[in-house]
Amino acid sequence: MGFDNGALRTLEDALQGMLARLDCRCEAEPVPLTEALDRVLARDILSPLSVPPFDNAAMDGYAVRLADLAAGAPLKVAGKAFAGQPYEGEWPAGHCIRIMTGAPVPPGTDAVVMQEETQASDNGITFLTSPFPGQNIRRRGEDIHEGASVLGAGTRLTPRELPLLASLGIATVSVRRPLRVAIFSTGDELKPVGTPLGHGDIYDSNRYGVRAMLARMGIACLDLGIIPDDPAALRAAFLQADREADVLITTGGVSVGEADFTKQLLEELGEIGFWKLAIKPGKPFAFGRLSQAWFFGLPGNPVSAMVTFGQLVQPALARLAGIHFQRPLSLTATVTTPLKKSPGRLDFQRGILSQGPNGLEVRSTGSQDSAVFSSLSRANCYIVLEQARGKVAAGETVTVELFGSLLL
Repeated sequence: MGFDNGALRTLEDALQGMLARLDCRCEAEPVPLTEALDRVLARDILSPLSVPPFDNAAMDGYAVRLADLAAGAPLKVAGKAFAGQPYEGEWPAGHCIRIMTGAPVPPGTDAVVMQEETQASDNGITFLTSPFPGQNIRRRGEDIHEGASVLGAGTRLTPRELPLLASLGIATVSVRRPLRVAIFSTGDELKPVGTPLGHGDIYDSNRYGVRAMLARMGIACLDLGIIPDDPAALRAAFLQADREADVLITTGGVSVGEADFTKQLLEELGEIGFWKLAIKPGKPFAFGRLSQAWFFGLPGNPVSAMVTFGQLVQPALARLAGIHFQRPLSLTATVTTPLKKSPGRLDFQRGILSQGPNGLEVRSTGSQDSAVFSSLSRANCYIVLEQARGKVAAGETVTVELFGSLLL
């Protein structure tokens, strides 16, 4: 792969270069449906049955044959049908059958008339409307046909999918084992949250963001803490991650003048391709591998770490975990505040998207310095400004990328 000290690489070039080298490395394993939340399907799910499995009533009312309604006279009730207790008796001419929602419709039923459109008397049931064939009947297989593809491999199972699988009687699913990701922060200035700060110290915040984003992806995290700028300590952490994880993600130590230890270790233990990305924030970003684990080096500035994780690491981890990845939703909006921008890098500015009187509007959260994390906490989207674009005036149209489940 080689150490890259060349020109800035575009985001898309960097991403496609990484993805071309990555394959899913998580084996399939069976798990009961009760333990499948947030797991990733290893195989397509084909329906073992039709849903609904029989024609049934969509309303409480009366099952009728249109021929019996032709005379306009009241119909006697021949019997009742309930969900789980179908009517199986005779159905004489000139009669209807009382039926409840979900109950199988008796053979010969043309329609179900909802009870609000009927009137009961001693003479029977009078129908106040003229039903059409198939009215208020859910047909067998109307939702899902037996043998149809229901969910594809790579689908992450959420509370939306689990009831669907249960409705098909599927008790066990084949899923990918969780991807194992080791993380640590580097820097002598970093201190754990909850301890006093000395002169020149700062709290280690990036690991909290990375851990949270991994959790949102359903990925197991091995947190190795803060590693000082010491070759021996860094080497030990790299070796542990290589033994115990599929991926190592570090924050800090990859910008110009800081990468020597990381570069030396990766060249010794595996291979590395440092990239200088044509994006802002997030210019310094590293990708490589150890003997077993893949490596992603995030910038130390908090916002840069979050942006590069979302734009580069998330799709890469999805590929490794076997997750079907979809890019965040992008929209166009009118910017209501001027934006500072110089041509040369793709810029992800923090913004607040809202509905205005004439359509979608977006405004800046303020300072776009990569160390100002409070502006990210106030945002609900990125304002994505093209690489060649310069400053933006209020009233211009811009592209916005909505925050997805990774940040919300």
